[in-house]
Amino acid sequence: MKKLLLLVLASGAALAINGGGIAAHADGIPTRNPKMRARTTAQKNGADKKVAADKKVGARALEKSLPEKPKVTELKEVGLKSLFEASAARKRPLLVNFWATWCVPCRTEFPDLVKIRAQFAADRLDFVTISLDDVSEIATGVPEFLQEVRADAIPAFLLNADDPEAAINMIDPTWRGELPATFLFDRTGAVVFIHKGRVKPLELAAAIEKTLGAKE
Repeated sequence: MKKLLLLVLASGAALAINGGGIAAHADGIPTRNPKMRARTTAQKNGADKKVAADKKVGARALEKSLPEKPKVTELKEVGLKSLFEASAARKRPLLVNFWATWCVPCRTEFPDLVKIRAQFAADRLDFVTISLDDVSEIATGVPEFLQEVRADAIPAFLLNADDPEAAINMIDPTWRGELPATFLFDRTGAVVFIHKGRVKPLELAAAIEKTLGAKE
């Protein structure tokens, strides 16, 4: 009797292994037969393709919602000097922010700078950003980041100085190149506000208001 019972159990196990029982699905979901398993796998592959297609559609929609990539102009020492002279000639305060895409505090600070630009009319305040990235990033990394943070309303430059130390001294002899760095010049071209590191928006706005309200 025991031999007969063992024989029956063994036959049942063999039947299950050979396809008479439940076959395991590739994802661990049991299916009754190989045909059903193939159909389920095809459905899963179709769903994966749909998700991938949806992601592409979402990426394209995001690109369309962003402004055009800002033009970033290469700046040498002569151009940097001309930038300051032009604002002084217009009797207009000048705000300059030095930054780089590899500088984390710079990236964190940028949305605040965009708000500052929107707060003060362009015909009252000249405001430029100057990147210290490698010149190879002038058409890629720099404009892509500026596009991402919607900084298209702020004139953008990339400093590619032949003598970086001389360029820095032209701005402020006490500056050692720390980033970010923000400088505010009055109508005569004199520095009236300096902040090295992430600037506080309210503090910067107050300095701008004070400079704009100062008598010539």
